[in-house]
Amino acid sequence: MKRTHIILSGLLVLALVAGLASLFANDFNLTNAQGDDFTYAGETDAPDFPGDLDWLNVSEPLTMDELEGKIVLLDFWTYGCINCMHTIPDFQRLEAEFGDDLVVIGVHSAKFATEGETDNIREVVQRYGVTHPVVNDNDFAIWRTYGVRAWPTQVLIDPNGKVVGGRSGEGVYELFQPILDTMVAEYAAAGLIDSTRLAKLAPEVTEREQVMLNYPGKVFADVEGNRLIVSDSSNHRIVVSSLDTFDNIQVIGTGQPGFVDGAADVAQFNMPQGLALSGDTLFVADTANHAIRAVDLTTGEVTTAAGTGEQANTYPPVGGTAPDVALSSPWDLVFYDGALYIAMAGPHQLWKLDLATNDIGPYAGNAREDIIDGPLADAQLAQPSGIATNGEVLYFADSEVSAIRSADLDPNGDVETIVGTGLFEFGDVDGQGDEVRLQHALGVTVSPDGLLYVADTYNSKIKLIDPVERTSVTFAGTGDETLVDGEVTEAAFFEPGGLHYADGKIYVADTNNHAIRIIDLDTNTVSTVEYADPMVLVVERSVPADDDVASNESGLDDDAVTFTDANENVITFPMTTVQAGEGDIVFDIQIPEGYKLNDAAPFTVFNPEDEHVTVDEDFLVYQEVLPELPVRIPATFSTGQTEFSTDVTIYWCEGVNYTLCFVENVTFTVPVLVADTASETDLTLTHVLVPPELN
Repeated sequence: MKRTHIILSGLLVLALVAGLASLFANDFNLTNAQGDDFTYAGETDAPDFPGDLDWLNVSEPLTMDELEGKIVLLDFWTYGCINCMHTIPDFQRLEAEFGDDLVVIGVHSAKFATEGETDNIREVVQRYGVTHPVVNDNDFAIWRTYGVRAWPTQVLIDPNGKVVGGRSGEGVYELFQPILDTMVAEYAAAGLIDSTRLAKLAPEVTEREQVMLNYPGKVFADVEGNRLIVSDSSNHRIVVSSLDTFDNIQVIGTGQPGFVDGAADVAQFNMPQGLALSGDTLFVADTANHAIRAVDLTTGEVTTAAGTGEQANTYPPVGGTAPDVALSSPWDLVFYDGALYIAMAGPHQLWKLDLATNDIGPYAGNAREDIIDGPLADAQLAQPSGIATNGEVLYFADSEVSAIRSADLDPNGDVETIVGTGLFEFGDVDGQGDEVRLQHALGVTVSPDGLLYVADTYNSKIKLIDPVERTSVTFAGTGDETLVDGEVTEAAFFEPGGLHYADGKIYVADTNNHAIRIIDLDTNTVSTVEYADPMVLVVERSVPADDDVASNESGLDDDAVTFTDANENVITFPMTTVQAGEGDIVFDIQIPEGYKLNDAAPFTVFNPEDEHVTVDEDFLVYQEVLPELPVRIPATFSTGQTEFSTDVTIYWCEGVNYTLCFVENVTFTVPVLVADTASETDLTLTHVLVPPELN
């Protein structure tokens, strides 16, 4: 199961809000929920949703009063989490089976900064076909209210608006189907089920009238065969064209999700991702089918090379004969010396498929999620999602630790980390070694000179990494989430998911731009692939009338911060006068007796660029685990007046038993007057931490 940053440390538990603590103290045990008249009934009123959050797939934000008569299932998720992705089909299956008796609400509580942006959540909702309401709980207001401790977590609410209970993990359908079946029967018999469609439901659909590529995940350039091969992931198909002219387009797959072998116009995939080529055989990581498919590119015939079509549910995972072994979200592939090496995101491992013996099994990683180097079998990985090789080692993008790592091709070798340091240490920082920060990188490719090009996905950039020197620099992309061609320093991408080096060019699957981009390494320019006959690729999409499209304007500024109803976390200080010249911004965080900073998560400050309070570029984003308090950040104060605003994230814990920990996001806003005659050389921001009240 995927844990939050405080559970991943193995030491921490979020504080539980009074009144719900008893419900969730024992890992959300649903089976003990018994009522006098119903098998599953709650006693505590479900808290209402905060009024200032962004919603998707509804015309207006929902309230608990409007949900009376519905069975409600809250899904706490974050969109980069592989375990959360595994639950999406389960929720869709439950929604189809129980119709309007059930309302699923996705509560998106982001791990990564990029995941907290409503527009980016909207892209993922589109990508995976999520039609139920989704609320952006970026500041963990709902999460903390319900005492949630892990991604994914589900909370069940009965038709009377009472919290029945909840649990964390995958296997949603198997657990909840019989519970919901019983609840619908019993509450309907009592006249307490309202089966009318909720009026505010308004699933969003794409605004593009004609869809050609739809969230392409990976790309492969075959110079020898003159083929450009694309995983057209959300169209559930593979697209092949000429590499030089982008014509002779061949579509493999019906475009509908399924698990069917056969001819190109019959076969079906489900969210295909990674690609690898051996001669005229294309291997496809058929991610949502949990399988490896083989495509004969001369005939278009599709067969299954590995996987049963069902997700593996054993721990630790075990191998065997390829077609008989259940896999879990294979995300990328590389072919070398008669074998396929697989970035198996689900169990946090690399796997190997020997094509001569047809044996498949774990190659690196012990299936525990972390960033720990060492012998192949003992190392710990975190959702590997991209893989490449130079013939000596495997390079892989370990997405949940925002890392690029290597695994020896010698089976007696080791896993080593090139850049990346932890599950909750991410950002956009060029540099060397441990100072480098990426953000959920999904793709890696290696050039003949041994350098690595990385799809730094959530930063919407392409990074260039020297695996020997452990240096990383931004090679292409401004970080703006849009599509711009031209010089690499001016080009823009939008969450690129995969890339492949071939003959002096980098081919990029620019996922959220629904495009394939080409970086020419000779000219350092970026262009976008234009297919010679694009109408061959068109999939028609309906476009709603204006009054059918959900309005998601909540009146909340995108940068606003709300944490919980109990904590007002925008703190405004009175006017402060500071002497012009060099000084410090002092974050005087005062921790009450018996508490201390969390030693597993970084104290983080996001400083703005300001004309009168200038922070060195190296300190615009400050992150440090266990910094000395107070934290001092050097600044230059220039004569004039400004309103300085900075965001701080503080992780802190009960200091004796170390069992309760808290996370606090706070925005400090202070009017600052900088004058030559002032006596103070520092700008001091004092904040006293107050533990929540617990029952």
